[in-house]
Amino acid sequence: MSNQNHPEGPLTPGLVFEMLHAHQRTAALKAAIDLDLFRAIGEGPGDVASIARHCAASERGIRILCDFLTINGVLLKQDGHYRHTPTSAAFLDPRSPSSVASIAHFLANPAMQEPYRNLAEVIRTGRTSLEGDGSVEPENPIWVQFAETMAPMMAPMAAPLGAVVLNGHNGPMRVLDIAAGHGLFGIEIAKQNPEAHVTGLDWAPVLRVALGNARKAGVHDRYNMLPGSAFEVDFGGPYDAVLLTNFLHHFDKPTNIGLLKKVRASLRPGGRAATLEFVPNEDRVSPPMPAAFSMTMLASTPAGDAYTFSELTAMYNEAGFGNISGHPIPMSPHTIVMGHA
Repeated sequence: MSNQNHPEGPLTPGLVFEMLHAHQRTAALKAAIDLDLFRAIGEGPGDVASIARHCAASERGIRILCDFLTINGVLLKQDGHYRHTPTSAAFLDPRSPSSVASIAHFLANPAMQEPYRNLAEVIRTGRTSLEGDGSVEPENPIWVQFAETMAPMMAPMAAPLGAVVLNGHNGPMRVLDIAAGHGLFGIEIAKQNPEAHVTGLDWAPVLRVALGNARKAGVHDRYNMLPGSAFEVDFGGPYDAVLLTNFLHHFDKPTNIGLLKKVRASLRPGGRAATLEFVPNEDRVSPPMPAAFSMTMLASTPAGDAYTFSELTAMYNEAGFGNISGHPIPMSPHTIVMGHA
């Protein structure tokens, strides 16, 4: 086999096999989290027998799982004992304050994975195979799970977003947090500005999770709830800032422009609207994580997408906003996009 077009070495089908077996890595990580394996690794001597006892699992199963996780760089193995890598210690051991293990419950939710079982049909139709409007179906219970489990992933984005939105503003202000979910973004603004009052908008069961988080943060006396659909409820106002975090990517451009017009009408003159989005480069294939997010939207929504900065800027401009700016969050796939009324 000639490798003249593959100067780094012999051409092999390795990438093909890696992609076809990728589901094993997802399943193995989810199983390890479900079995509380990472706590066992952190607490115990790391031998198969003790891990199996902690996980109430077979020694054969634990050995094969731990070896598989080691092969994939999640664990380390030495002299028949397993221990954490820096990554698993920080992000998968539930004893770690930076653990994000809970996000597996949402990201590996069978409802979210179902469309991938027949992705060719999704691609033929150009929309999710999930019933109704998929993940954006009104009152979809997955958003309660999102609010309850995805906070560890979103928490590092909250402080940078709060700083960009506030931009040093410390006086009285009103903030509307659309699709509040866990509520962390509005809560962060209330934490950074003790005179800010926040209204969270989402489905009622989701807002109860957000209010609980506001109570934990000590800002519940400045946190109000507005249950319902962002496309139907009266926003009230006027607001000094409106947040649209991880929301616009669920919908097509005309829908987003209509929503942004409604947002602009709820703002004071000079008020700010901030999105938090996966924003790929104009080539739509880089950076990898923001660019690949469009596949998630294809699988789970009727018309969502990962929008480039130029596309988001055009939507903001058509809705009447000016002074559009982008603020990439360091060490993150997210970008804050800000527009002014």
